[in-house]
Amino acid sequence: MYVAMIQDILIPFLLVGIAELGDKTQLAILVLSTKTKQYLSLLAGVMLAFVLTDGLAVLLGSFITEMVPMNHVRIGAGLVFILFGIIILVNREKEDEEDSYELNNPFISGFGLILVSEMGDKTQLASALFATQYEPVFVFVGVIMALFVLSATAVFLGKFIMGRINKRTISLVAGILFILMGISFLL
Repeated sequence: MYVAMIQDILIPFLLVGIAELGDKTQLAILVLSTKTKQYLSLLAGVMLAFVLTDGLAVLLGSFITEMVPMNHVRIGAGLVFILFGIIILVNREKEDEEDSYELNNPFISGFGLILVSEMGDKTQLASALFATQYEPVFVFVGVIMALFVLSATAVFLGKFIMGRINKRTISLVAGILFILMGISFLL
């Protein structure tokens, strides 16, 4: 019994962790973490979005892919990424006047961006498929553990980068990356 439980947690943990490495959502978390000093708030918003999207996937299994047309999800996610990129670039010009650009609400920013971008993402679909093969509760635990480790790492890297690179340069790169990610969703 314990072997099955460990397998049901470990397989989703490893495979979702590998699939999410370098994914757009992790890059988005890293970029958002360079725009705030409220790291725990950002991480909490990100994790709530992951819990909702991947929890929904586990509950609904493979049915999730039939519920929401993927074209609509991709278009919405693409537009949100482009909007974030534009906001970052516009606020970049204000950084000279103010000390630095800070997210007004890192929890909401992280939650909203990840919620939209994770819908229909490969890790959400993988969670749904794992839930059809393994014990859903253990799949959920494994998936959320993997996403937490990667998200906390992305936030830490963002904090590390902020201390070493010019804020205007980070804003320029971040804005461009968000716009490029948005365009990739639309294409």
